[in-house]
Amino acid sequence: MTVVADNPRTKRKVRPAGRISSLRSGMTSWLSRPLADFHLLLAIFGMLTVLGLVMVLSASAPGQVASGVSAYSVFQKQLIYVCIGAVLFWVMLRFPLRRLRHVSTAAMGIGVVLLALVLTPLGDVRGGARSWFTLGPVSFQPIEAVKLALALWGAHVLVTKRALLSQYRHLLVPVVPVAMLVFALVMLQPDLGGTITLGVVLISLLWFVGAPMRLFGVIAGGAVAGAVVLAIGATYRLQRVTSFLNPDADPDGAGHQARQAMFALADGGLFGKGLARGSSQWRYLPNVESDFIFAVIGEELGFVGCGLVLVLFGGLAWVGLRIASRNTDPWIRIVAATLTVWLVAQAAINIGYVVQLLPVTGLTLPMISSGGTSIVTTMIVFGILANCARHEPEAVAALRSLGPGRVGGLLRLPAPEAYRPPAKRKPVRPSTPPRAPGRSRTQQLPVVDERRMAGRSAPPSEYRRRDSRRTQGRSEQGRSTRGRGRSN
Repeated sequence: MTVVADNPRTKRKVRPAGRISSLRSGMTSWLSRPLADFHLLLAIFGMLTVLGLVMVLSASAPGQVASGVSAYSVFQKQLIYVCIGAVLFWVMLRFPLRRLRHVSTAAMGIGVVLLALVLTPLGDVRGGARSWFTLGPVSFQPIEAVKLALALWGAHVLVTKRALLSQYRHLLVPVVPVAMLVFALVMLQPDLGGTITLGVVLISLLWFVGAPMRLFGVIAGGAVAGAVVLAIGATYRLQRVTSFLNPDADPDGAGHQARQAMFALADGGLFGKGLARGSSQWRYLPNVESDFIFAVIGEELGFVGCGLVLVLFGGLAWVGLRIASRNTDPWIRIVAATLTVWLVAQAAINIGYVVQLLPVTGLTLPMISSGGTSIVTTMIVFGILANCARHEPEAVAALRSLGPGRVGGLLRLPAPEAYRPPAKRKPVRPSTPPRAPGRSRTQQLPVVDERRMAGRSAPPSEYRRRDSRRTQGRSEQGRSTRGRGRSN
């Protein structure tokens, strides 16, 4: 009797496959949990917040020391704004989404008024653009709040008119005219980066509401024509375009930032030089803690750090669109998808011009770059997205039946309300026309031929039967009167 021994190589091949399949099944089961999107979004939010604070400190400290001020001055301001944003994140997490939808119209109106006021002497000029309000030690840009207001109000209008969106006049009015007004006010500052992100919000609204593709072709043509006109109309914009096409043409002028950013990314290598050990923040790269902080990440954390940032924003895109797809409320679906595309597109544009794939536009990297208004608005957006994640049907059922859970109990979050579709409106009865003076009600009503309206085969109604009986009675009475006259 011969015994056949098992081949050890076969076992080694089977074990990794089994581990991979078990890991995949475990991830699938975890992602199918009711609050998986909520927890994933909180994890991404926390990691981006911590990474942003660390990189702002590392990127700003050497330059502040060289300027003769405290190394923690920029970091302290960023930390204060992060604390304010964290409070507003918690408020948005508790704020009822139905009430948020109702106040979106007022928020949009206030935003347009602020954009008009910032062009007056009440606004401050920074970086060549009159786009700031300064109230003592606090300064903010109204354009950041207007982006959020446009996303919330535009989704509200489009969802309200969703039964009429097959007609262009209902699809475009009033969202597109109001957006064009906002574009004009922002370009008068001028702020090209704000205009681009507003365009992303508008296109996302039209895309997720199901606008026809021919409309996006028209928008793309208009955007290209507008970009060409804007680039030719201002000298500094034309310099940005020429430096993007040929950075070596003006290495110490318009192409200085792009060249220094590429040098910083190249010096980082795979694992980077380490935190606060880079050379780009020693005044070699202007605006290093805001517009070009991704270059500092590449130099100090290397390819691994850049990959981590890309994975976090890729995870944000996946989770945000998953939240939109798993909701049943159409307003929540459009808002979640639009806000997700806004944040991810802004991050892609910032990273794109750092690696010289796009012209420099001055957009910040969300949650990582230094900037008070930007970080506060982004944290509010994350709070709204997390609130949308808690309004998924499975999450609502779990939270209302099993309780808030550990995270909800720690944050003292109320149970979300289940989605209730709006009741169908009853057809309104037509009102009677006003009476003319001196005329009775019977004279005012028009005479309607019932047989002509209902058809020849329609049976006569009761009042027509009575009419015919009266006519027959009158004719019989006339005949009898005629017969008596003849007999006499």
